[in-house]
Amino acid sequence: MSSGTAVAVSKTQLDELNPFLSMSKRFDTAADHLGLDSGVREVLRTPDREVTVAIPVQMDNGQLKVFTGYRVQHNFSRGPCKGGIRYAPDVNLDEVRALAAWMTWKCSVVDLPFGGGKGGVICDPRKMSMGELERMTRRYTAAIMDVIGPDRDVPAPDVNTNEQTMAWIMDTYSMHMRGTSTAIVTGKPLALGGSKGRTEATGRGVMLSVREALKKMNFNVANPRVVVQGAGNVGGLGARLLQEQGCKIVSISDIDIAIYKPEGLNMVDVLEFIKKHKTLRGYPNVQQLTHAEQLLLDCDILVPAATENQITSSNAERVKAKLIVEGANGPTTAAADAILEAKGVVVVPDILANAGGVTVSYFEWVQDRAAYFWSEAEVNTKLEQVMVRSFAEVDATAKKYKVSMRIAAYILAIDRVAITYRLRGTYA
Repeated sequence: MSSGTAVAVSKTQLDELNPFLSMSKRFDTAADHLGLDSGVREVLRTPDREVTVAIPVQMDNGQLKVFTGYRVQHNFSRGPCKGGIRYAPDVNLDEVRALAAWMTWKCSVVDLPFGGGKGGVICDPRKMSMGELERMTRRYTAAIMDVIGPDRDVPAPDVNTNEQTMAWIMDTYSMHMRGTSTAIVTGKPLALGGSKGRTEATGRGVMLSVREALKKMNFNVANPRVVVQGAGNVGGLGARLLQEQGCKIVSISDIDIAIYKPEGLNMVDVLEFIKKHKTLRGYPNVQQLTHAEQLLLDCDILVPAATENQITSSNAERVKAKLIVEGANGPTTAAADAILEAKGVVVVPDILANAGGVTVSYFEWVQDRAAYFWSEAEVNTKLEQVMVRSFAEVDATAKKYKVSMRIAAYILAIDRVAITYRLRGTYA
């Protein structure tokens, strides 16, 4: 093989793993079905605003370190931008752009009055103290103050951020505004205006998506075997809720390892072990697997609930699940989609399946602005109504256009944003 060919193959692989390119391919396919003209396509594909900030932080050892942070606001047409902030060493602008666009489509597919936003800071939070994380978070918040706000852009937790991170953001913003502003972020502690049911919301949405998919597919298997990649609020809590619905969780993974037990895991016990030991490593009476091996296990349902680009053209052919429900953002590449569809695998896409989190974030924002809070039962009931209705709408769109659930979700979401854009017109 010539070196030129090797470079071409390498570029193809890199392009496949670029989340913004994956999003764009799906966008174009959906836009073709809708017959969108080139001008509207360009508007909807292009982020409304991108901000890159330098974040100087005094580290515990006395040294000054500068971190890079991003906030991308993809689309304001339907309302304030909404989306998480992630802390990770591999954060990059293309990833944040893609995640912001996915948030636009996610909010639209479940018909929330939000556009999409996303933020990130390049850092390794596992190597930082709480004091360093707090100082970095507060400085990052101060740096993006001019573009966020309850009516502009409402951040939330994402990878390696949590309710404590949101509390620091809320406090920093409130101090600058000279008044308490609870609606500036969602995913906050309950004591600061958080919503009951928020912690389990994304996992609950995944469970409801599995339930609705099994109904629509007439999937007549008692106690379907489920493999879950990820053991956090999405994967771990989603797995527990799926087990309560009669599913058999045969495998789950964390950042270290995957564990496998063909007769089924006790998810209450697994989550207690993780809470105590901070890892799955050492969990008794199970087979340990690599993350790559876990995705290829014989199962009925696969729930990738970790990070993007887990199912690619290199492993999609060997995936044995009949149903994939995406708990993570972008776990399946566009190239892998074609392989899975050819095999007859049904994929419930991320912008539908994991929309439970942003839905309850919307509920939190509404409660903060009204200064009136709902019971957990009310939150869960309203979430179920949104997820069941949205699943039915995507399923109907898939049948109408004779496309996959993913492309149907994009068609539904993009159409709603395009209609709003046309009605509002172009300010000149």
